[in-house]
Order: sequence, then C-alpha cells, then structure tokens
Amino acid sequence: MTQTTTNQPKKLSQTEIWLLAARPKTLPAAAAPVVAGTAVAALDHQFRFGPALAALLAALLLQIGANIANDVFDFHKGADNEQRLGPLRVTQAGLLMPQQVLAGMWLTFGLAALLGVYLAWVAGWPVILIGLASIAAAIAYTGGPFPLGYHGLGDLFVFIFFGLVAVGGTYYVQAGSLSALAILTGVPLGLLITAILVVNNLRDLDTDRATGKHTLAVRLGGRGARIEYLVCLLGAYLSPPLLWIFKLAPAGGMLAWLSLPWAISLVQMIYTVKGRGLNKALAGTGQLALIYAIFYALGLVLTLIWP
Repeated sequence: MTQTTTNQPKKLSQTEIWLLAARPKTLPAAAAPVVAGTAVAALDHQFRFGPALAALLAALLLQIGANIANDVFDFHKGADNEQRLGPLRVTQAGLLMPQQVLAGMWLTFGLAALLGVYLAWVAGWPVILIGLASIAAAIAYTGGPFPLGYHGLGDLFVFIFFGLVAVGGTYYVQAGSLSALAILTGVPLGLLITAILVVNNLRDLDTDRATGKHTLAVRLGGRGARIEYLVCLLGAYLSPPLLWIFKLAPAGGMLAWLSLPWAISLVQMIYTVKGRGLNKALAGTGQLALIYAIFYALGLVLTLIWP
C-alpha cells in the first residue's frame, strides 16, 4: 500500500521527517490571529504576557496537530497519491507508518491540551470548551465519518476557528471577557487564513475531484475558487477602514494596508499560475496573513502612544 514519489528526499533523519509532517510553512497562519488578538487586548490595557504566550504555543501545536492529522487521514481516504502536487506527505511517501503518525497527532494535541489547562486556570472553564472544539474541528477536517474538507465545509470552519475563535480566544484568555473589536478583528484574519486553504484546494482541484474529495474549490471550479480568493483578500483589506468609519477601531488599524503590495502580487500569481506552481502562492498567503497581523497590531499599539 505504500506509495513513493519522485521528489522524495533521501536518507531523512527522524527529525526531518517529523518536520515534514508538521509543515512549518503553515505556522504563520496559526500565529497571525494570536498576534492580532493580543494587540486588541493591549489596546484595551488587558495584555498579559503569560496567557498570550500560552495562546501562541497552543495555536502552533493545534496547527501542527491538524497538519499531522491531515497527513494520515488523507492517506487512508486515498486523497494523497503519486499525482499529488503539494509538498511531500510522510504517510503517503512511506516515511512513517500510519500508527506512528496517529501517535504523533495525539501527542501534539495532548501538549496543546496541557497549555489549555493553564489557560483554563487563568481565564476559566470556557477555555476548555474552546480547546476541545478546536481539537475536534482539526480532526474532523479530514477524519471521522463526515470529514468537513471532503464536503465543502472546510473553508467555513477555517474562517470560524482560525478567525473568530482564535482571535477572540486570545483576547479572552488575557481580558477574561470579549469585546466587539476582538470578535470583529477575527473577520479579516479568518478571511486571510481561509484564502490559504483556497490556494491549497485550487492547486489540488483535479486530484481532489478524481478522488472524490469535494472541497469548495471542486464545487466552485477553478474560476470560482479564484474569485473566492479575491473576495477573501478584499474583505480583509476593507475591514480596517470600515472598523474605523464605524468607530469600532482606531485609525491605526489601517496600518495593515502596508501589506497590500504582497496581496496584489499574490492575486496576480493566483490568476497566472497553475498546478505545482501554486505552492509558492500557498506559502506566500500564509506569510501575508502574518504580515497583515503584524502591521495591524503595530497600528493598534501605536495608538496607545499617539492617540
């Protein structure tokens, strides 16, 4: 049952193999909402270093756990095969046995849960619900009897958990409550991180269709997926001025527009590149989410210095 690929590296160490499974290039997507949520907490004079750091580490572990889960569940469902255009998957390539990958997944989620215990001690029992729901969503994306990503629901759940939940949760563990700005800041971050998934599914459109993985990109087609990507980015960049106009956020949030040149180049790439070439756009969109979050956060923090 083991498949091999022509781009499989030779003589990889166990550390290198697990790094492949963790997919570190996806981690900016996990860090971005924590950066933004922490900035909103700082704006409200609620910043707390310990909970902010724990939220960041938990977010990174949840992302890694989700990546590992996708690796093994996609293999079992036949979505990963020799026609795969994305980066090497360790289960499909035979670098690790499925049971090893599953063990790594549970270990990673277990470490995230330990951080959740600390955060629950700091901020209360709602954190436990957030953590359990996040782990369940990470597994359900490609695993279980009704994998979300296989039924066109992945985009919605990424928006909810990487946007609204991640930003709001980061704020909550520091402030002990939620604010309107914390929730609304989750919208542009959720849209940007959803755009990462759109690129991934656009790249894999043909292979996903062939293996019965009905992602939203498969349902919309290539043109529709590209429009979805454009809408995600437009929504993200319209959010700061709208928040300012309606007096929900300071003008400093507009600093996020400094990342616009990256966004424009990525849109051009999406409309001109196909197949394996979209891997560059995939990594670039993850970087865009973090750059956007950093500029947005910087704008909010500067408001504290120059109101």
